[in-house]
Amino acid sequence: MAAANPRARGGRRRARQQRPPEATGEEPHRGAALPGRYGDGVPSLRNTFSSLSSRAVHGLWRRARQAGAVTARRPGPYAFRRIGTGTRLAFPQGTLFGTPWIELGDHCIVGQDVTLTAGMMPDLELGPETVLRLGNGVVLGRGSHVIADTRVSLGDDVFCGPYVYITSTNHSYDDPELPVGKQWPRTAPVEIGAGSWIGAGAVVLPGATLGRNVVVAAGAVVRGEIPDHAVVAGAPARVVRRLDPEQGWQPPLRTPPPVPVPEGVSPQELVALADLPAAPDAEPPGGSCGG
Repeated sequence: MAAANPRARGGRRRARQQRPPEATGEEPHRGAALPGRYGDGVPSLRNTFSSLSSRAVHGLWRRARQAGAVTARRPGPYAFRRIGTGTRLAFPQGTLFGTPWIELGDHCIVGQDVTLTAGMMPDLELGPETVLRLGNGVVLGRGSHVIADTRVSLGDDVFCGPYVYITSTNHSYDDPELPVGKQWPRTAPVEIGAGSWIGAGAVVLPGATLGRNVVVAAGAVVRGEIPDHAVVAGAPARVVRRLDPEQGWQPPLRTPPPVPVPEGVSPQELVALADLPAAPDAEPPGGSCGG
């Protein structure tokens, strides 16, 4: 009779050794992972240490973000011409220079890694006037850039998604023999009207003038003059929808407008309403028809 395969015997032996303690009637030792649960095979002490370390790191980062934010009360090393009440630049900030010529209105939200610059380089004398101005309630999404070598103005309540690029300067390429990056750039003022929305990744080029409540689609490249209440998209951006005083939006909107929240209703009350059970079928107006 042929000898049994030693590897097979070893496999059976290992299988017996790996049987859970419950199958053998033994008590599992303290700290052992229970079978069939999350973390099988990982010592509980290691899980505990990992959890504590993660909490400590997140706690330190939260404190750093709070301490590193720039506000009117805590401007840090930056000498902004004005930081309005309630305005906050999140930590970490992007590149900031020319701050004596930058004016930030009230209740602005500037996300992480946002770059705000006035002048082509730091430590330039730019004259008596504000070069870069954000109106009240402006929102700049994370990673956005506003580059103002000449005047750039964002009106009140302009909202910008993440990674928006607004610039008053662009490279020129007049001389075919000279590298583009070494040619003197062209500059032109930029103005974005109040209430406009700039989608993620959009680029607003020098000389652009956007009217009130303009919507710029994500990824659009905007130049020239855009009228009030227009929607633009594409590269270069073109008007794809406008508000006609008599006919409304043309072409018509494909989705119905959202139902406005009744005046005086708080967000907490809306949440409470959402948690209420469905109401039973109500009687039709005028009461029942029974005799």
